[in-house]
Amino acid sequence: MKKQTYDLEERLIEYSVRIIKIVEQLPNTRAGNHVAGQL
Repeated sequence: MKKQTYDLEERLIEYSVRIIKIVEQLPNTRAGNHVAGQL
């Protein structure tokens, strides 16, 4: 069985960039700010 290797650091950086882009698109409302704070 072939063992796969994962570049965890690279994946975490890509994930962080995606989260930042999502948070920046949220509306500046109480609900949007609450969700942004959770992310």
